[in-house]
Amino acid sequence: MNITATLIVQIIVFVILVMFTMKFIWPPITAALDERARKIAEGLSAADKAKSELAVAHQRVEQQLSAARDDAARRLADAERLAQQIVEEAKGRAGEEAAKIIAAAQAEAAQASVQARQALRDQVAGLAVKGAEAILRKEVNAAVHAELLDRLKAEL
Repeated sequence: MNITATLIVQIIVFVILVMFTMKFIWPPITAALDERARKIAEGLSAADKAKSELAVAHQRVEQQLSAARDDAARRLADAERLAQQIVEEAKGRAGEEAAKIIAAAQAEAAQASVQARQALRDQVAGLAVKGAEAILRKEVNAAVHAELLDRLKAEL
């Protein structure tokens, strides 16, 4: 055979192969490539959507953390203010209690002073009676001279 016939037969076989490939092999490959491109595009859009959702979630978390920090700071300030108020109330009650104790002690001291004066008057009266008795060298009747002794007590 000659070279031209071989070349023509090869061209015909090649054309048949190309047509067979275009008709039966190329469409499934193209469909598979299109499907893969679609899935990749969907994956990229899902990744973008997830990324934006993640950013929104981060913002929401930051807002919640900020709110929690503000709430904690507010509660801490309230607790400090309450503690200060309790301390001030305790100081006020302690001052009132101290004033009551001082007043009671002053009243007790005044009463003790009155009792001490009365005891001193009684002792002075007794000493005066003993002194008068010693001066007169005779016995003095305390019942008879009670009025005199009462006046003496009042004067002291």
